[in-house]
Amino acid sequence: MGGRALVLFAHGARSASWAAPFEQLRDMVAARAPGIDVSLAFLELMSPRLPEQVAALAAQGIDDVTVVPVFLGQGGHVLRDLPLILDEMRLAHPGVTIRAVGAVGEDPTVLRAMTDFCLNSVTNGA
Repeated sequence: MGGRALVLFAHGARSASWAAPFEQLRDMVAARAPGIDVSLAFLELMSPRLPEQVAALAAQGIDDVTVVPVFLGQGGHVLRDLPLILDEMRLAHPGVTIRAVGAVGEDPTVLRAMTDFCLNSVTNGA
């Protein structure tokens, strides 16, 4: 069976409205990735948590999962917490390839887009 999934991994917050831009990002990624299951998971305070989401994907027969930390930098959560969570998930789902990439905010293309946004806010008086 098999299949591929992309899980956008965010911190989570107490306010439900905090997740809105992450949900929009998930939907935009999904629209450009037919055939790939695109979902959102959280470290804390919101559901689903990352291990729960990967377990649900594994139960659906997904055997290839890429986790994208939608964090601005490689802080403690990405450097310390995520590797431990990944190890636990790999033990729990030995038939699933689970990999993670770096924090989205450290990608040069993302940083250029953020730079443009910052500069446009000055020139447009936003």
